[in-house]
Amino acid sequence: MSPAVALDTRAWKSFSSAGLLLGTLFAAFSLTPSLLPRSALMQGLVAGLSLAAGYAIGVIGGALWRYLELPLPRPRAARIVRAVAGVACLAVAVIFLLQAPEWQDSIRVQMDMPPVESTRPLTVGFIALLVFIVLLVAARLFRFTYRWIAQRLRRFVPRRVSNVVAIAVAAMLFWSAMEGLLFRYLMNAADQSFQQLDALMEPEAEQPRNPLKTGSTQSLLTWNDLGRAGREYIASGPSAADLEAFFGEATPEPIRVYVGLNSAETVAARVRLALNEMRRVGAFERSALILITPTGTGWVDPGAINTVEYLHRGDIASVAVQYSYLASAISLLVEPENGAKTAEALFAAVYGHWSELPHDSRPRLYLHGLSLGALNSDRSFHIYDIVGDPFHGALWSGPPFRSETWRAATQQRAPGSPAWLPRFRDSRVIRFTNQENRLEMPGVPWGPLRIAFLQYATDPVTFFEPSLLWRRPEWLQPPRGPDVTPALRWIPVVTMLQVLADTRAGSITPQGHGHNYAPDDYIDAWLALTEPPGWTDAEILRLKALFAP
Repeated sequence: MSPAVALDTRAWKSFSSAGLLLGTLFAAFSLTPSLLPRSALMQGLVAGLSLAAGYAIGVIGGALWRYLELPLPRPRAARIVRAVAGVACLAVAVIFLLQAPEWQDSIRVQMDMPPVESTRPLTVGFIALLVFIVLLVAARLFRFTYRWIAQRLRRFVPRRVSNVVAIAVAAMLFWSAMEGLLFRYLMNAADQSFQQLDALMEPEAEQPRNPLKTGSTQSLLTWNDLGRAGREYIASGPSAADLEAFFGEATPEPIRVYVGLNSAETVAARVRLALNEMRRVGAFERSALILITPTGTGWVDPGAINTVEYLHRGDIASVAVQYSYLASAISLLVEPENGAKTAEALFAAVYGHWSELPHDSRPRLYLHGLSLGALNSDRSFHIYDIVGDPFHGALWSGPPFRSETWRAATQQRAPGSPAWLPRFRDSRVIRFTNQENRLEMPGVPWGPLRIAFLQYATDPVTFFEPSLLWRRPEWLQPPRGPDVTPALRWIPVVTMLQVLADTRAGSITPQGHGHNYAPDDYIDAWLALTEPPGWTDAEILRLKALFAP
């Protein structure tokens, strides 16, 4: 036998048959549909991770089998098993890859999206194999490291002790390398990238001339220090002219206050600037006031705020304070407390001033947050501090699964109500809604404090949870959400990886699905929550047509 053939034989024998079989099944199942359609790149990544996870479970299972000294097949039988396993893996991979586009289209048809491209199976297969190889090389490098350490320790300690110590030392070395080098490098690169993006000056975001605008020459805040998201927020939205054109009569221009991360050094200083700017522009003199907690990058969803400004005919003010310029997932990972601290400080300052105003002349006070903003907005107050003089309500859209109020209401929902649209107690405080307006409940009045959750059954940010690894989620129990494909099945390990990948798929999802919330649904939610006067069904339809994509 030539050296090349011998090397190929040894390489093939080094693979675990059980690991390859289980890994291939996991990778194949990962091609089945989940909550959202995935790009070929993301699907390949999920398949590669699933292949590696299944292979690892198979390898660990085989090691446990040998450790227990259970019977093993004879060498000839082992070769036959290995050959059969190889053929079976190839057949399963080809069959599932060819079926994958149809599965993805089963989601896309629910969301009125075009079918996937014809070259997708080859792309997905190549990316999955590449991801698996990279992870396999890393795993074998770890195995080589701990064996090398164990061999040297055996001169001084027993074999089993040397193995345990070697694994611990190798794990520490690899973790230090990942955290100290790779993770830190990636975080620094992300930090610099998002910081540069935050400082980017868009040509359409000109410094406002209106003295009542944040960032104007008369403002307490410098235009450049607002950051990209802040400048976009202040420069956009309906003007008095836009509102007058829609309503056919003169209306005030909505007040928007935004404090950027660079506007002051500390959270307390930024909150003081926000409160002083609100006083300067007369935010507390409007009929409604919204405390917005932005996403990680400081972004405020225009569909949420533009719509409520129309609904209140411009007689409304809003305020937001930036706590990060990193994407929400990164911000939650590296600075998890910044958002909650900022939201809590802003609420305490604004609520403290608002609660001292005369009841008959102060604005109605509401909270709002999307995604990570919803999570931090939920953490911004304590019920015992406001129960004597509650604010009027909160609209939280796409709340992450860690949101405490959302979790409590979902877990304690009324029997018969689905997890993707719960009904909490008598619905006098907390209500849930989605693409169909579920907030209007004839004969069930809301109390003085109203909390509304706007969520879609296909939003992975809301419905991802670590327990997907080993447990079927309750949101898959029938009846399913209106845009959840019937082809979705729960598979241990795989479904968790799929839904985790779905959290990064929002950019390809049309409005009204996933984590992309539509103005139509915001209009219905704000109507029920704030009850602005003077609206007829015909006018609501006209407003929805204005915001139609």
